[in-house]
Amino acid sequence: MKIAVIGTGLIGSQVVDRLTAAGHDAKGHSLSTGVDLLTGSGLDGALRDAEAVVNVSNSPTFDKASVEFFRKSVTNLLAAAQAAGVRHIVTLSIVGAELVPALDYYGAKVLQEDLVKAGPVPYSIVRATQFMEFVAPTMQWTTEGDAVHLPPTPIQPISSADVAQAVVETTVGAPLQGTRNIGGPEVFQLDELGRITLAETGDTKRQVVTDEKAGLFAAVEGDAITTREGAELATTRYRDWLKAQSH
Repeated sequence: MKIAVIGTGLIGSQVVDRLTAAGHDAKGHSLSTGVDLLTGSGLDGALRDAEAVVNVSNSPTFDKASVEFFRKSVTNLLAAAQAAGVRHIVTLSIVGAELVPALDYYGAKVLQEDLVKAGPVPYSIVRATQFMEFVAPTMQWTTEGDAVHLPPTPIQPISSADVAQAVVETTVGAPLQGTRNIGGPEVFQLDELGRITLAETGDTKRQVVTDEKAGLFAAVEGDAITTREGAELATTRYRDWLKAQSH
């Protein structure tokens, strides 16, 4: 199967590798390969003869500009996919995005989903919980001196490898015309997750301070970004993932 993967970052690169290993003709496309989602430049060539398209592209910002990014990029991608005769478009999104109205980026992801659902191409949406790879950067953003300020927001970390595998499985299957929800096997409060991360990585210089107003996830109410009944749970546990990163 010929598959165009839009986005060559953390998830896109793994999706291409896994699809290629399975015998598919998969190629990654981004600004670096001459594909500009905001102008549509390069899309026709990238999608030529493709049977499926995977959209794992992301907005360069998390503010209000992300809304316009997804509006333009999805509109252009859907038009190009329809013109190319693509039979399946797979979009990666976020569990609970519609439950966090205070974050512009989450609203932008909901818009992305809505555009795909209303579009002309058969679709599947894969919604994932927060990536394990994002825990350390999140902690870095809220570090002041030796203190890591984190809210007690419930988080259900999933490894990017498990996300990539779910995207691959969805892509080679029939369009769902619906949403597949996936999450990690464990739920932690983010401040607790920070303490686990410091302990497991031997970071003795910093300490976690519980701060309900700290960082992006302070805007999340309750367990909004954890999975609900019926979601699929991956098998990689956070402590095991951390240990694997150090080898």
